[in-house]
Amino acid sequence: MTPTLHSERLEFTPYRSEDEEAFVTLLRNEEVRRWMGQDEVPEDDLRKAFRMILTDIYPKGLFDVWGLWHEGRYIGHAEAKKTGNVDGHELITALAPEYWGKGFGTEIVRALVRHAGDNLGLKEVYGMVGAENAASLAMAERLGFSHVRDVVGDDGAVTKMFVISTAT
Repeated sequence: MTPTLHSERLEFTPYRSEDEEAFVTLLRNEEVRRWMGQDEVPEDDLRKAFRMILTDIYPKGLFDVWGLWHEGRYIGHAEAKKTGNVDGHELITALAPEYWGKGFGTEIVRALVRHAGDNLGLKEVYGMVGAENAASLAMAERLGFSHVRDVVGDDGAVTKMFVISTAT
């Protein structure tokens, strides 16, 4: 079961049904999608994905997924799950643009790395960052992630794969 986590300023909570609008709004945001490397997803599909978190992912314990809260406001989304890109777990985050540049991304990733080591027993975790996402690339470097390889999509877009030890 996905645990509730805390960092200095944030609460990571499993989603509740009343969080659906916030989730959909975040993942329909054009800037958020751009940096996540996501095409626009129809709203109905996002709603189905959200409901699947509640009816499938949580009950079956498939992976950890949270809503991120700061001072009672929903500010983002986070996941720690097995990835098909490598034999390991990937950390995924999405943060509302009004919270960019305030250190929340770093705080989120640090908490996720700690969770992966302390609660999931993982020795390392991976992250994927678009090659044009200078802010996230700089954050990965500051946190001590190491570049593994570049992944080139069918459209030619480059995503950089990183790894970090959970012992850091």
